[in-house]
Amino acid sequence: MKLCDLHTHSVFSDGTCTPAEVIRLAKAANLSAVALTDHNTVAGLPHFLTAAADSGVEAVPGVEFSTDYGEKELHILALFVRPEHYSVITEVLEDASRRKEQSNIDLVQALNRAGYALDYAAIKARTPNGQVNRAHIAAELTRLGYTEDIQAAFKQLLSPKRGLYVPPKRISSAEAIRFIKSLGCTAVLAHPFLNMDEPLLRGFLPEAVAAGLDGMEVAYSKYTPDTAALAAKIAAEFGLKPSGGSDFHGGNKPDIAIGTGRGDLMIPMDWLEALRKAE
Repeated sequence: MKLCDLHTHSVFSDGTCTPAEVIRLAKAANLSAVALTDHNTVAGLPHFLTAAADSGVEAVPGVEFSTDYGEKELHILALFVRPEHYSVITEVLEDASRRKEQSNIDLVQALNRAGYALDYAAIKARTPNGQVNRAHIAAELTRLGYTEDIQAAFKQLLSPKRGLYVPPKRISSAEAIRFIKSLGCTAVLAHPFLNMDEPLLRGFLPEAVAAGLDGMEVAYSKYTPDTAALAAKIAAEFGLKPSGGSDFHGGNKPDIAIGTGRGDLMIPMDWLEALRKAE
């Protein structure tokens, strides 16, 4: 069976691999296709497409939008982004990027006041392309010995529940879906059960489907078999096409591999073909 991975990240957001390395790893994993879906940026897509030429791996250009649904942050993937979309997507995301940058600065200042000696300018200088997010701040906390690892940094310090991190205002989930569809791209809800329970998901999906949502991740590295089965059931109920991905971040999520996630992930190419038809 031909397999793919429809959710990965590179150094252009919070991954540690270049787009070319994403392609190389996908080929090594015997994937037929891989999507690059960096957070709130398309800057890595030209490199990604160039690296994929003659590789034998289909490059699916995408972007992951951070959005707001009430008090929750939801992530919406746009797949099959074309070069003519880059400028308008960048324009829409620029204001969000400015708000995110200020949120990062505020977070580091709050950590400083709490006794953690971080330097935001130094973090930014060490970050490829200067695109800082909480994963980079978590990595710095770990490098300095304040936390055991990146996951611990999020749990102990960087969760909004801890009071140091204040999320920036984002585009609404429905607005992001409508924007993605206005470009003729495919809109997919990423890892819904990472930050939603079943009642909240069921409350969200009617609005999302009305806005044009095409698919939902029903296979994901952190899903248990029961969670994956529930996601598939709900997707079918709402007429959404199944999607899935590892959410590969390289060294920032060392337990997650391209294509296989934590070892048991399998995304059939048939899912990609069905999503392609939803453009």
